[in-house]
Amino acid sequence: MNTFKTFLFMFALMLLFIWVGGAIGGKTGMTIALVLALLMNLGTYWFSDRIVLAMYRAREVTEAEAPGLYSMVRQLSQKAGLPMPRVYIIDADQPNAFATGRNPKHAAVAVTTGIMRILTEEELAGVIAHELAHIKHRDILISTIAATIAGAISYLANMAQWALLFGGFSRDDEEGGNPIAAFIIMIIAPIAAVIVQMAISRSREFAADAGGARIAGNPRWLASALRKLEMAAKAVPLNANPATSHLFIVNPLSGRSLMKLFSTHPPIEERIARLEAMSL
Repeated sequence: MNTFKTFLFMFALMLLFIWVGGAIGGKTGMTIALVLALLMNLGTYWFSDRIVLAMYRAREVTEAEAPGLYSMVRQLSQKAGLPMPRVYIIDADQPNAFATGRNPKHAAVAVTTGIMRILTEEELAGVIAHELAHIKHRDILISTIAATIAGAISYLANMAQWALLFGGFSRDDEEGGNPIAAFIIMIIAPIAAVIVQMAISRSREFAADAGGARIAGNPRWLASALRKLEMAAKAVPLNANPATSHLFIVNPLSGRSLMKLFSTHPPIEERIARLEAMSL
C-alpha cells in the first residue's frame, strides 16, 4: 500500500508541475515542467533522505564519536531484525528524532542533541525503537518523499507569485499562461502541500509506537519519553520546515497554535494511553 502511495504522489507531482508550467509558459512551459518533474521524481526517490538530512545539517557519527548512541541503535536493530542504519546527530536544543531512507538497507536514524540531554537511557531506547519500527514497517520512503513533495509544492506557489508580479503570464495560450491560473495556484498550492502531509496516515505513528514498544521490550519507556518530548516541543523552538514536520516523533511545530489545526501527529495523550495499555 505504501509503495502505491509513493508512486501516486510522484505522479501527482508531475501533473501539478506540468499544469503550473502551462499556466506560466504555455506549451513551452509545459515541456520544461515535464522535464523538471521527471528529474525531481528521480531525485526524490534516490536522494530524498539526503535532502532532509541536509536541511537540518545532520552529521553522521561513527561508533568512536558517539559510542553510547551507536551501540544502542545497533543492539535495537539486531532485536528488530534490521540492518544497521546510519546514525546522525542534529545540533538542536529541541529534543526530537526521525528516521529516513528508501528501504531498510538504506536507512538512517537522526536524533537531536537536545533529546540525548533530557531522556534517560531507557527513554531514548524507546524513541530509537520507535524510529526503527518505522523502518521495519517500510513507511520511511513515503514519509520522506512526502516531505520533499510538500516543499516542492510550496515552491510552486512562490514561483507563480513572482511570475504574476513580473508579468510572466499572458492571456494567449500559445505565448504564455493565464494570470487567473497563477492566482489560483498561489491560493491552492500551500493547501495542497498540507493535504500531501495529511495523506500520510496518522495511524503509522500508532503502529510505530506499538512496534517500537515491542522492540525495546517495555512500552512505558516510550510513553515516558513522549511526555517529556511533547512538553519540550512546546517550550523549545526548532527551526523546522513545516513540510517535514510529519517525519519527527513529535510535531516540532506543536508550540505554534496555528499548526495544531494541521497536525500530522495523533494526540500525545492517546499515544501514551495506548502504550500504557500494552503494559497491563
